[in-house]
Amino acid sequence: MEIFDAAILGAVQGVTEFLPISSSGHLVLGESILGLEVDSLKSFDVAVHVGTLVAIFGYFWKDFWKMLTFWMADRAVERRLILYIVIGTIPAVLVGVFLEDWIDSVFRGVEMVGWMMIAVGILFLIGEKVGGWIRKSRTGAKLNWWKAGVIGCAQAVALIPGISRSGSTIVAGLFQGIEREKAARFSFLLGAPAMLGAGIWTSMKGGLVDAEVAPMLVGFAVSALVGFVAVWALMQFLRRHSLAVFAAYLLIVGGGVVLFL
Repeated sequence: MEIFDAAILGAVQGVTEFLPISSSGHLVLGESILGLEVDSLKSFDVAVHVGTLVAIFGYFWKDFWKMLTFWMADRAVERRLILYIVIGTIPAVLVGVFLEDWIDSVFRGVEMVGWMMIAVGILFLIGEKVGGWIRKSRTGAKLNWWKAGVIGCAQAVALIPGISRSGSTIVAGLFQGIEREKAARFSFLLGAPAMLGAGIWTSMKGGLVDAEVAPMLVGFAVSALVGFVAVWALMQFLRRHSLAVFAAYLLIVGGGVVLFL
């Protein structure tokens, strides 16, 4: 892989990890368009995902600091949030450990990515409607352990390329009546352990042994910088706007992939 290719893919990861349009799906498409061997780039994919993990820590550092120091004061809110993150992380861990190879063999293809994007785009539109009805009825607006588990299951499903991790977890929150911005915040906090675990798991399996160091470092740095800007922009956007624009994007891109690639 050339440095230029690594920078492009790092930028793609940085933008698409936080915008709910599927980072894994766009990486597969980007690697295919650049003429790279998709199946041999899993280590690079992990490196750029870890770059966006740095962006999450950078943007939400106050939240993480409060959780790390909850024992210094009576912080029931932080204790509950830690519990919810643990509960929400379990499904992704189980799926990643036991189904990773199967997912890669079945879903890591360009056409399948297109179909997944179309499915997620439709779910965005439905989720916005359902979430609006629930919020109007003033029921179920707060996060609890059960809702955290449902959002965690959505994160586990997002291990399939083409299904946005942030998008699936945000829309899972909407289906349960959680406000869009609050769902996004929990989505990103929940994503940190998953990204960290993916990096550690790949390293333990020896997936980084034969990786090219320079492209991985470039991809990591670019994804971290671009990712920080992207998460800031998305949090501002979701305060006033719905997921409809991202749904339209996924339907158009997914349809184009299915029809023409």
